[in-house]
Amino acid sequence: MKPAIYRYMKALLLLLVTFNCFAQNQTFKWPNGARVAISLTFDDARGSQASKGAPLLDEFEVKATFYVVPSAVKGQLEGWKRVVAKGHEIGNHSLHHSCSGNFVWSRKNALENYTIAQMRAELLEANKQIEALLGVKAESYAYPCGQTFVGRGKNTQSFVPVVANLFASGRTWLDEAPVDPGYCDMAQLTGIEMDGKDFEQILPIIEEARKNGQWLVLAGHEMADSGPQTTRLSMLRKLCAYAKDPANGIWIAPVGEVARYVKAERKRMGLAE
Repeated sequence: MKPAIYRYMKALLLLLVTFNCFAQNQTFKWPNGARVAISLTFDDARGSQASKGAPLLDEFEVKATFYVVPSAVKGQLEGWKRVVAKGHEIGNHSLHHSCSGNFVWSRKNALENYTIAQMRAELLEANKQIEALLGVKAESYAYPCGQTFVGRGKNTQSFVPVVANLFASGRTWLDEAPVDPGYCDMAQLTGIEMDGKDFEQILPIIEEARKNGQWLVLAGHEMADSGPQTTRLSMLRKLCAYAKDPANGIWIAPVGEVARYVKAERKRMGLAE
């Protein structure tokens, strides 16, 4: 190889390596100087969400993501139309809330008895029904019970690729760490439980996520003063007030809004989608 060409190729290689290292070492930045993103999410379209929880969020002008099962929406349709009108995001939570048959109540719609094709068809049908009921297209999905498989034993398959194909994001459940925006799989966003917790229990999780510049996706069910699988309104009120204080460096927004920002920022930084 001629010396001039060798020097050119060496310089080009150095430039590529430098650019790649720069892209990998950039710090992920949240908008408007925020140091952490928070998304509040609620599953199942439970009655207390439309009647008690959403109005509380509206007091603070906080928008959440509600993952709904169409049949549950029908039971309180006017309430859910008001939730949509206030700007909250509506996500897909499946057609029948299918989980493992190890939950006896899910035995009729056990994931062990599903195929990939059947799951895809039901997710599309749920999307169709949500749009017919509420006039919105669900772009986010939450796995019922946090379970991402169909079949059993040697025939078990993940339907995460189906979710990745149909939705901009998918959220799991009962996870132990916030979302790393520069690395995460958008079809498997980690969801951390906020049911049954006081604000003093949630605050350390927020502080840790803020320290690492992460995205904290909190997940709950009922929205009331007390009870099983319930995000306490007292906790929620304190959390909203804390998140809306500019001094705390928090961007609080629905999953879909944050997901769009993360994808755009990762593309700008040259990170994998």
